[in-house]
Amino acid sequence: MAAGTPHYYSHVDPRIVLAFAATWLIWGSTYLFIALAVHELPPFLVAGTRNLIAGLLLFGWLRVKGAAAPTRTQWRNAVIVGVLLLGCGNGAVTWSERSEPSGVVALLVSLVPLWLIVFGWMGAKGVRPAALEVAGVVLGLVGVVLLVAPHTDAAGTTTSGVSLLGLGVLLLSTLSWSGGSLYARQLAPMPQPMVGTGMEMMAGGAALLAVSALSGEWQTVDVARITWTGIGSIVYLIVAGSIVGFTAYKWLLTRVRPALVGTYAFVNPVVAVALGWLFLNEALSAQLIVAMLTIVSAVAMISLRPYLSRR
Repeated sequence: MAAGTPHYYSHVDPRIVLAFAATWLIWGSTYLFIALAVHELPPFLVAGTRNLIAGLLLFGWLRVKGAAAPTRTQWRNAVIVGVLLLGCGNGAVTWSERSEPSGVVALLVSLVPLWLIVFGWMGAKGVRPAALEVAGVVLGLVGVVLLVAPHTDAAGTTTSGVSLLGLGVLLLSTLSWSGGSLYARQLAPMPQPMVGTGMEMMAGGAALLAVSALSGEWQTVDVARITWTGIGSIVYLIVAGSIVGFTAYKWLLTRVRPALVGTYAFVNPVVAVALGWLFLNEALSAQLIVAMLTIVSAVAMISLRPYLSRR
């Protein structure tokens, strides 16, 4: 490659294929493994253990490799971002999967780009969204209505894709994730971004374990119910979901256009819905399929808008 050439490859690089597979398939599959884990263990304990261990491994490895020690300000920022993104965001998602279908949870989580557009528009220095982004926000809200709207199945039973409590908790989760993401964008970048990721995981994981202890979850753990499926699910979430997925995501940002990296936001829900249907026997009604296509289309319109504009 000639000097000064951007890191955008004109041919198919197998490393890029593998990295996209990690962000598309592995991140999409985490909803299945969260559902398997919370079937045997309390949700905040699962989320806290996952994030704390992943953060310790990632941070410890980078420090051993020579990464500089974080400053007090960097630790403060990591705690704020970690609590918003992983403590509130991932914690609420894990809690919701006790009672809500994993595919529906993934669809609602994918709404984060919509809130980023709305938040970015607010305030005196707000940036007015493009017409395609406004259309995406409206279409995404239509998808949420389709998810919540009652429908009648083949047996004549009237149900909804998600309960009102689950919807409220998941919307708060996406709002917290969006707020934490916007706050993180204003911070000075760390010399090694993955060090900051490890710090945020540790902070979010510690906060979740504290909530788990204070809520009495530890007293409800039934060791006799824990199987290798539950243990394996947590290990998968730590290694594949957190460490491999985030590393691949950060690496892709240095190799391909950010808009293309962001495609995980509308691929993950499709993967989650498919896996939930295959392995958890989650209902796949016509209304859910229409809602999924509506939300995925909305997120795609928003995520790919910068790329389409340049084209």
